[in-house]
Formats: sequence, structure tokens, C-alpha cells
Amino acid sequence: MLLGVAVGTSVVVGVKYAVSEPRERRKMKILSEGVGRFCRSLYVGLVISLDYWWTSNIALRGMDESSPVYVEGMSACHQRAADSMVEGAVQNGGLYIKLGQGLCAFNHLLPAEYIRTLRILEDKALNRRYKEVDALFQEDFNTTPDKMFRKFDYEPVAAASLAQVHKAELHDGTPVAVKVQYIDLRDRFDGDIRTVEILLDIVKFMHPSFGFRWVLKDLKGTLAQELDFENEGRNSERCAEELKHFKFIVVPKVFWDYTSKRVLTAEFCEGCKINNVEEIRRQGLSLKDTADKLIRTFAEQIFYTGFIHADPHPGNVLVRRGPDKKAELVLLDHGLYEYLSKSDRIALCKLWRAIILRDDAGMESYSRDLGVKDYFLFCEMLLQRPINMRELGLGNILSREETAYMRDMATNHFDNIMRVLKALPRPMLLVFRNINTVRSINIALGAPVDRYFLMAKSAVRGWGKIQADDTRVLPSFRLFRWLWTSWENLKFECALRTEMMMMSLTRSLLQVLSFFGLITLDQEVYQYLK
Repeated sequence: MLLGVAVGTSVVVGVKYAVSEPRERRKMKILSEGVGRFCRSLYVGLVISLDYWWTSNIALRGMDESSPVYVEGMSACHQRAADSMVEGAVQNGGLYIKLGQGLCAFNHLLPAEYIRTLRILEDKALNRRYKEVDALFQEDFNTTPDKMFRKFDYEPVAAASLAQVHKAELHDGTPVAVKVQYIDLRDRFDGDIRTVEILLDIVKFMHPSFGFRWVLKDLKGTLAQELDFENEGRNSERCAEELKHFKFIVVPKVFWDYTSKRVLTAEFCEGCKINNVEEIRRQGLSLKDTADKLIRTFAEQIFYTGFIHADPHPGNVLVRRGPDKKAELVLLDHGLYEYLSKSDRIALCKLWRAIILRDDAGMESYSRDLGVKDYFLFCEMLLQRPINMRELGLGNILSREETAYMRDMATNHFDNIMRVLKALPRPMLLVFRNINTVRSINIALGAPVDRYFLMAKSAVRGWGKIQADDTRVLPSFRLFRWLWTSWENLKFECALRTEMMMMSLTRSLLQVLSFFGLITLDQEVYQYLK
């Protein structure tokens, strides 16, 4: 009887699938595949967890963590986990690849094996058949791309989490990049979100402190905006307008007659990924100039305009040789943006300045303005490095001890970190992602510029611009506006140099007094003098 029911059900479902419209067939297929994606994700998670448990508690039990055998064994375990994650993300596609891309920015916390392996998700992920592309164009434009364009290359030049990009030509010969969304993505988005929520609930049950479901809930609406390519086109035009004073920034022009909610057609721009050091050098461009422009660009968004590109991974920032023979940055993928309110921008501007100047009272006050009580932890999270209140300098590349400190903080202070994140204004979550991704790119370029100081100058300048904009008279006079921001910059420079000089004099005085035996220094003070 059960066999008969099973056969009957299969026949009914098969007949319904056969007589359904293409869109209905796609939804039925997505429903069945959704179960597969959930099971695959659960399986990958369990395999990785068991592999780590077995490696730590059985295979390497009792071994010295610094021994070559232990290091090699854990490295192999990390590699197996990373390979499983990439394989599962690519097979699942969509949101899973987006989550994998986000992990790439945490190269100071995750093992190197994860970073190397996950980077393939930045611009090489899925490649759909040309029939799906034709079907989507039929649904959105009632024609196929080979008829809509003078030329259309069905082989994508890039494929990522939400779409693949094809090179084409308009009928007037203009080369364009056509971003085509995966045809089933909108239909499966809600299901994938629910699947990830269930997986996070399971993880929280197993590890109570690991509660990230609230993050996904808050970002759900923002992530859904990425599925609307018309919204992405509007974002790109706003970005181009707000950054037009940076002559080295290029935002591809959108061709609206060839754009829909699932297809975005824009100017085709050549360039290499911003973390491709060899190619940047081959073009005769300066790594320092490239990093400087990258940091100033996104600092301008964070501290002044408030309209922030939340996904500036290396695949979305290209570098090419500009008319002045210097680096030109091409900003791509404007689907994920966040807006930071003026009050939050002002607090963030003042906080960054306070951190650089080691103004403890200011760090606490401006952190409270952003809703955070544990201000010192928050400041270290913001900079993604330890902060020594007795040192003004901040190295862009962490030492072995500093890296160990950050990993220890992520492991042993996880509950506190979660409290800080929950206390922040929600747009700050994607601001964190922007800051951390830019930090990661700067390190990939060899950290040729002082990112912390450069962002502090941008913060001071941004705060000066906001103050000038709030004044009724100054916006009418560019000269006064320039003087206002220049004055704020000068005050910051003077304050920083004064603090550095005072610290240097204090060190010198203590060393002289110690040399003549007038004072005795304990170990902590000796460490300060180094």
C-alpha cells in the first residue's frame, strides 16, 4: 500500500510538473533542491565539526601545540574544512557564496588555509548554461541577448554569488558589461534565508554563545536589495556623483534601456583586481598610490557622505592606468550599500580621531554616542588590532604577538564581542565589513600606507565638512568651507605631533634618570621604553 501511495504521488507530481508553466516548474524544482541544499549544508557542518573534534581530541591528543607534527596536522584539518566549505558553497550557490566571500576579509583571525581557499569565491563561482540566460531575457525583455545586442558573448567573464557578467556590444559599437542574475535566485532567496536561520539555530543550540541569527535578521532586507539591479544602477549613479571630486575614481555608466531588475548593463571597464600586486606593478603603477586612493575613497563614504559601499572586496575594485599615468580605481557591484546617519558619522569621526590621539575619555564618550559601553573592546574591534595607550603609532601589519592577541580576543571574549555588536546602530555592521575588507586589501598590497592615520585625517576632514554644511553661511562660500576643514586638519596634526613629542620626551627622560641610577624601573616600564 505504501508503495502504491509513493508511486501515485510521484506520478501526480510528475504530471503537474509536465503541464506547468516554466516559472511554476522552476519553483517546484527550487523547492526540491532547497531540501538538498539544507541537507548538504547540515552534512558539511557536521563533517567539519567531527573532523576538528577527532583531530584535536584523538589524532593530536597530548601533543605540544608548537610541535611540527601538531602544526601540520591542524593545517591539514583547516584545509579539509576550507575545501568542504567552498565545495558546499559553490554547489548551493547564491547566499552561501555571499557568506563565504564575507569570510575572506577576516584574514587576521582565520587560518591561512581558509583565506587561500575561500578567495576563489570572490569572482569565480557559478557558470549557468546559455539557455537560462536566454530564458531570463525572454521574461524581462521579450527577446534574447544575441538579438538585443550587436554582439553578446555567452561565455561569462566573471561569475559570482548573485550573477554572472557577460561582455557585449551595443548597436553603436559601445562595449558593455551585462550582469545577468541567476534565473532562480529570487525564487530561492527566502528559502535560503530560512535554511541559514535554521542552521544558525542548530549551531546556537550546540554552542549557546554563537548566536548570529539576529545579524541575519537585521541584514535580510539589505541583502534583498542586491537582487534589484535597478536599485544597484541608482546606487552606482549616486556613488559617482558623491565621489566626482576624486578624479581617480571611475564608476561605470549605466545604460538604462538595457537594464531591468535582473539585468544590469553598464560601461565595460578594463582593469586588474586591486590585490593583484604583480599586475599593478606591471602597469607601472605605485602600490602606495593605489592603497592611498582606496583608503581615502571609502573613508570619504564612511566619514562624510554616509552612503557606504558595503562589499568592496578585491573583485569589486579594479585598478588601471589613468590619463595622468597614475592609478585609477574602477568601483563595481553597487548592489549592497548602507546609509550611516549624520549623528553616527559625527560620533565615528570623533571616535577615530580620539583613538589615534589615545584620548581615553574621548574614546569612551564617542563609543557611548554609538550605544557601546565596552568602549576599549569596541575600539580594538573597529581597528582590528590591539591598542597600546602608551604608543601613538599603529603598525598596519600585525606582529605574531598582536595576531595571537586578536585571535585570543575572538575566542575568549566572544560573548563581549556579541554584546558590542548588538549595541551598535545596525548600519555599523556593514561599515565594519567595509573597514575590515579595506584593511585586508591594504595588507595584500604590502601595507604601503598608514591606514589608521590616513583614515583619521579623513575623519577629521569629514567632521569639518559636516560642520561646514550645518552652518548656514559657509556652504555658499567654498573658500570659507575649505578654511574650516583645513583648520580642523591643522588642529589634528598639531595635537598628534604634540602627543608624539611628549611621549618621546618622557621616554628619553626616564632612560636618562635610569642610566644615572636616580630611579628604578620595573619590567612594565622597561617594556614601555622599548
